[in-house]
Amino acid sequence: MNLRGVAAETAAADHLARTGLKIVARNWRCRHGELDIVAREGATLVFVEVRQRATSGFGGAAASINAAKRAKLVAAAQAYLQTLPNVPPCRFDAVCFDGREMVWLKNCIDMD
Repeated sequence: MNLRGVAAETAAADHLARTGLKIVARNWRCRHGELDIVAREGATLVFVEVRQRATSGFGGAAASINAAKRAKLVAAAQAYLQTLPNVPPCRFDAVCFDGREMVWLKNCIDMD
């Protein structure tokens, strides 16, 4: 990952922590891919994808989370959940950076 990507993930994790989420893991890897951030918001486990684009052209950072990427995220999340003794309520969020603008999209990917 390049330095801008590391900076975006750090900024996203810092923002989530400031708003009350507890960061559980960062850059968790399995054979299906990587989970950028795993956090807890109360009893809910939150899988957070961090996306960055220089500009919002071509749909911006949010549009880059296509069907293939969503499938990889769901598969990685299911692998993560298999490491837990009990499966908590879960959701997928995305923190998107278009240039310097950050947008936090909550519950933006279905696990089904």
